[in-house]
Amino acid sequence: MAGHSKWANIQHRKGRQDEKRGKVWTRIIREIMVAARQGGGDPTANPRLRLAIDKAKAANMPADNIKRNVDKATGNLEGVVYEEIRYEGYGIGGAAIIVDTMTDNRVRTVAEVRHAFSKYGGNMGTEGSVAFQFKHCGQLIFAPGTSEDKVMEVALEAGAEDVIADDDGAIEVLTAPGDFEAVRDALEAAGLKPEVAEVTMRAENTIELAGDDAARMQKLLDMIEELDDVQDVYHNAAL
Repeated sequence: MAGHSKWANIQHRKGRQDEKRGKVWTRIIREIMVAARQGGGDPTANPRLRLAIDKAKAANMPADNIKRNVDKATGNLEGVVYEEIRYEGYGIGGAAIIVDTMTDNRVRTVAEVRHAFSKYGGNMGTEGSVAFQFKHCGQLIFAPGTSEDKVMEVALEAGAEDVIADDDGAIEVLTAPGDFEAVRDALEAAGLKPEVAEVTMRAENTIELAGDDAARMQKLLDMIEELDDVQDVYHNAAL
């Protein structure tokens, strides 16, 4: 199956994330705490916690930090209790935006998210207003030049739902959320290392933005991502 060009957008997003490394640990710690509180502190029996710990290790977080936050979440240490809240809305040109937050103060969080939307020309929507435009799935993306045949053979055998060759040569593997780890592990065992590997909300269709519209959309996304309570931002704009 052929797909649109995603590689430039992915590299752009990764570059911006690298600029904000200071916030990465904070977000991962919250994810670890929520995952451990909901599913228990044993990563072998808690897939969400396992993925959060994988993220922590990839970000070079010390094992002591990981263990301390699991202990906090499971009641072995005193800690803050976070709740997960999702906000939906529209950006420039009607682009759809999903904002996932973890917060200990929902009044503060909704005010900050609403302010970010309104400041740069977006609008907050109601629950479900844009979520239908996204698919919750595992996503693995390989750099242009990776063997499509090899990725397809390994991925489909491991249980992937689809393999998409994008216009720019990148290869995208999609899985059900519950099959993500098995497919990722099979691909890595075959020597195929993805540039991006995550369980995400993937836009089913994209809206192309250029010039001033793209710049305004980027400012809006940056402001939302910089909010302390924001964990992830998903959108369908191709900038």
